[in-house]
Amino acid sequence: MILDQPLKRFFVSKKGKDTNIKSLIKSISWRVVGTIDTMVISYFVTGQLIMAVSIGSVEVVTKIFLYYLHERVWENVTRTKKNEPEPELVRS
Repeated sequence: MILDQPLKRFFVSKKGKDTNIKSLIKSISWRVVGTIDTMVISYFVTGQLIMAVSIGSVEVVTKIFLYYLHERVWENVTRTKKNEPEPELVRS
């Protein structure tokens, strides 16, 4: 694919970690799926389409923000420290 490498550089940092923009796009795409699920469940529980859409529209905003924060925390937690030596792989 012609655009594969330029897009990869846009979404992955030099150290192979996800960039902030990739985490944001993942957050939004996951929320679209999650919000549709919430609306369907809300409709089955309430039987009211307007109520289901209302619940889904409030939920989508809060969950995008929470997921983005969750991604950034995990990115920082799994980051290797500069002073730590790289693990050596032993081949037999």
